[in-house]
Amino acid sequence: MAALDVIDETFVLAEPAVVAAAFADPADWPRLWPDLELHVFADRGPAGLRWSVTGRWVGSAEVWCEAVGDGTVVHWFLRLDPAPGPDGGSARRSLRGRSGPAREALRRQRAAKAVAFDLKARLEGEPSGGAGWTRRPGEPTPARA
Repeated sequence: MAALDVIDETFVLAEPAVVAAAFADPADWPRLWPDLELHVFADRGPAGLRWSVTGRWVGSAEVWCEAVGDGTVVHWFLRLDPAPGPDGGSARRSLRGRSGPAREALRRQRAAKAVAFDLKARLEGEPSGGAGWTRRPGEPTPARA
């Protein structure tokens, strides 16, 4: 079992292919997951991506885009262990103490939600003047300029 096993899911009012495309550019990965070195081992198109994780942490990461109703549930999985040897030193330190693994998992869950809410804002449309989101469930996706 991995030292860290983090799971998150968020509903986004956008089609799976649009959501998956938001994760496809390797140039974005350091912004989304700054301390993970990601290497795609399964590009599943509109269903998402699976990565091997190397560097300070080793394991796997996955974004699975599941069509649900008129949107997508974005499932995010992260299974990590500190890297063996000196590379994983700082990762091992983050797991020290009885609350270390729980604290690190919570940090990663919050980071996943920040990524998900940013994605929702970009794909669903920012709230306009406090009036709510520009697209409600069942309404067509607004045209993008």
